[in-house]
Amino acid sequence: MDLIHQYFPDLTDEQIVQFQKLEHLYQDWNLKINVVSRKDIDELYLRHVLHSLGIAKVMRFKSGSHILDVGTGGGFPGIPLAILHPDSEFHLVDSIAKKLKVVNEVVDGLGLTNVKTTHSRVEEIDEQFDFIVSRAVAAMPTFVHWVKGKIAKTQRHDLKNGILYLKGGDLSEELKTYQTATIYNLSDNFKDLFFETKKVVHLPLKYRG
Repeated sequence: MDLIHQYFPDLTDEQIVQFQKLEHLYQDWNLKINVVSRKDIDELYLRHVLHSLGIAKVMRFKSGSHILDVGTGGGFPGIPLAILHPDSEFHLVDSIAKKLKVVNEVVDGLGLTNVKTTHSRVEEIDEQFDFIVSRAVAAMPTFVHWVKGKIAKTQRHDLKNGILYLKGGDLSEELKTYQTATIYNLSDNFKDLFFETKKVVHLPLKYRG
């Protein structure tokens, strides 16, 4: 938790309490339904929470934003981002029901009112969002195909509406057809070695009515 406060010193008292609760909630539920590896549970704040919040180092969502988290798994990056942005709405989607059970219990345990979940494939979601976030659930061409038509027309941020994707390693081949993509190195924001090769990719997507 000190790690979160180090990089996000302006948290409210409520946000601090919510971030503190995360560890116990995930440890408890992970014993019943395994959604996070043992090693990662022991380093939850570094490998999951702070990693998720890397997106917020690229851009903070404005009040009233709508964000889709695709393949949320145990609730990352959606839940940490929802804590940090209580005035934005987050829709967490996953095709594996048992993972969403954990997500729902964590959301309830934290008292988050800006998160909803759906058990489905993302292609079946018929809504539009300012941004679509995820943690490397597929190669970018596949991901772009999944989320086609889900970007809102109205622009509220300095960055254009589109995808904010947490990825690692060399992305040159995967992104070579996306000339508008911008890569942000998380090592510029977080000093731990874990982030040495971690990145956020911003890919603007056009509204399709």
